[in-house]
Amino acid sequence: MSIWRDIKGTIEPFWVTLRNMFRPVVTIEYPEVRAEISPRYRGRLILTRDPDGQERCVACYLCSAACPVDCISMQATEGENGRRYAAWFRINFSRCIFCGLCTEACPTLAIQVTGDFELANRNPLETVWEKEELLVDHCGQEPGYNFYHHAGIGVAAARGCNPGEDKPVNVKDLLP
Repeated sequence: MSIWRDIKGTIEPFWVTLRNMFRPVVTIEYPEVRAEISPRYRGRLILTRDPDGQERCVACYLCSAACPVDCISMQATEGENGRRYAAWFRINFSRCIFCGLCTEACPTLAIQVTGDFELANRNPLETVWEKEELLVDHCGQEPGYNFYHHAGIGVAAARGCNPGEDKPVNVKDLLP
């Protein structure tokens, strides 16, 4: 009985190997072959611009407050026209867990996720991206949205009085 068990134990692994040799391949030979990424994939973060070409980020700190691992830091400043922006903006991608909470917290849609996932680096200091590396020259996923057209600046001039701004809406007019 022992000899049949040994023969079966020797032949069975070869049978499993032979059977799987003719099955279709399920692995992808990355990086030669790129996998198709879902549009909802949460990869590298970017800072977008509004349709006027200005930075969307108003440095409100909501993204850094929402970040569970504290990988986002910035310093707020204000321009001559009263518009707020980030003097510097920094994301540490070695700490980022790509949860997307920062994008959900952003009221101006400035910080958005992309499908880029190739962020590996041997030097951990190179995974810290500054504002210049994060800022892109397009509007991202919401091309027509401009935060200041809806909210106004309200510092240099009254809300709705700056060029290109809509008049403020009286919320009582919206009631039935």
